[in-house]
Amino acid sequence: MFLNRFYSEKNGLVRISADQASNFAKDISGDFNSIHDPGNRSYCVPGDLLFALVLTKYGLSRRMRFTFTGMVRDGAELIFPDLPGDQFAITDQKGKSYLQVERNGETSSNAHLIEKLTRNYVAFSGQNFPHILVPLMAEHQVMINPARPLIIYDSMSFAFDHLTVTEPRLDLTETTLEITGKRAEARLYFQIYEDDQPIGTGLKKLILSGLRPYEEATIQKLSEVYLTRRDAYRSAP
Repeated sequence: MFLNRFYSEKNGLVRISADQASNFAKDISGDFNSIHDPGNRSYCVPGDLLFALVLTKYGLSRRMRFTFTGMVRDGAELIFPDLPGDQFAITDQKGKSYLQVERNGETSSNAHLIEKLTRNYVAFSGQNFPHILVPLMAEHQVMINPARPLIIYDSMSFAFDHLTVTEPRLDLTETTLEITGKRAEARLYFQIYEDDQPIGTGLKKLILSGLRPYEEATIQKLSEVYLTRRDAYRSAP
């Protein structure tokens, strides 16, 4: 399985090292947010890696919703429940929840389909900053705090018309930003296609905190730092 190098499992506990999480973020998601770098004081495992592990372990259901309830730190040991029902949680040994999962409808265990959807979704998800969120912030004339750019992965959901699919792809269809004081909820709507036929829809929600008036020069500098990190990583031997 393509996820094998991004986690280890022993005695029923899943462990994701900081290096594994960072490699997944950069190599699979194309996400170069420093919060996924080993040693970063705010480090956490990418939510999309938890999403990917759920699909790999339990299959792809026609309708699924993932709600992120905690940040997984380095060294955390996670419990993925045996034989879960239509609602279950990924927790640690103390019972702390990190991800709530809801699912219903037909379920497929087709490894090819699951890998294709996973790779397409996390690549889409990893492009949120700066490609999607910066134009959205500019439109609404607000921006995150450049000194502490906090964007929280709240949830994602999708629904398929059917699962007789082999090569799914995702396209962004609409973005919205609902602002309340210094916080905002960004909604990223996407369509799922097989060839050119729409076969499903989805929604990713993000919470933006510490909002302030938009400053073009500041947000461009923040974007340049991010893209420089990305280019340096990709050009490294």
